[in-house]
Amino acid sequence: MKKAISAGIVLLVLAGALWRFDALALVGLSHRTGTELVLYGNVDIRQVALAFRVGGRISESLVDEGDDVRKGDVIARLDRDPHRYALLSAEANASALRSTLDKLRAGPRKTEIAQARAAHDESVASLKNASVAYDRARRLRPQGTISEAGLDDATAARAVAAARADVTDQALAVLLEGTRIEDIATAAAQLKAGEATLSAAQTSLDDTDLRAPNDGVILSRVREAGAIVSPADVAYVLSLTRPVWVRTYIAETSLGKIHPGMKAKVSSDTDATKQYDATVGFISPVAEFTPKSVETPELRTDLVYRLRVVIDLPDPDLRQGMPVTVRFPSVQASGQ
Repeated sequence: MKKAISAGIVLLVLAGALWRFDALALVGLSHRTGTELVLYGNVDIRQVALAFRVGGRISESLVDEGDDVRKGDVIARLDRDPHRYALLSAEANASALRSTLDKLRAGPRKTEIAQARAAHDESVASLKNASVAYDRARRLRPQGTISEAGLDDATAARAVAAARADVTDQALAVLLEGTRIEDIATAAAQLKAGEATLSAAQTSLDDTDLRAPNDGVILSRVREAGAIVSPADVAYVLSLTRPVWVRTYIAETSLGKIHPGMKAKVSSDTDATKQYDATVGFISPVAEFTPKSVETPELRTDLVYRLRVVIDLPDPDLRQGMPVTVRFPSVQASGQ
């Protein structure tokens, strides 16, 4: 009876050890295979949610799920007309502002100056005539040759002529001085604002083409032609061809044996003989508990560190979430 109980206890201990070993393998912790360090993890591929930066109606959806795309390929288009009209308006406004600035910088034309000088000469002549008429009226008034009203009219005419001569004199002086520096600076600033509006309109028109940011495979086609979208509404989901890496974990006892830049070999369950060259690209500086997928209380308290192992030359056989094995032939596993 005692032997049977002892044998049962031994079997339970062995089963617990095997359970712990399998659980560690599930989360990528190291174990010993000969003299090399072996980790287990999953393929991790970046996905990008693609959206237009401007709103509008989708006029064309050019790719479908599963299609390969290259960086810069147009995968969808919006109706361009509203943005084209906005661009034309911005171009016209910028052209008008540019002409205004050129006009101010050029200053008055010679003909404008000549016209102002002629008007001034005319007003000076009118002032002389008005002055002569006033002097005559002033001399004749005491003799009663003209009435008091006639003298008043002559006085008023001379004052009007004098004012007109002063106005034309100032107008000629303004033209001869040229454009004020402040007016030129204001026009230049207005032109810059107009050109910025033009650039924004051109960018909006260009953004009616949705382009692939990198090489990849279309995972999801979220919007169809004819749909009205707002900026940031997802139209496609793209799985990038590169980078492809493995997300795995390493126990604290083996952490000191791994460093960024270290070479490794990666293989999948599909074909264990096919190995990919890989490089350790990232080691988390923060320890974390064993992932909760491991349910044993003992393993939940173990500290591990997350690794990112980058595949040097990935191919389509590596897919998101695929379980893989990472081997470090040059690193001896703990306990060897």
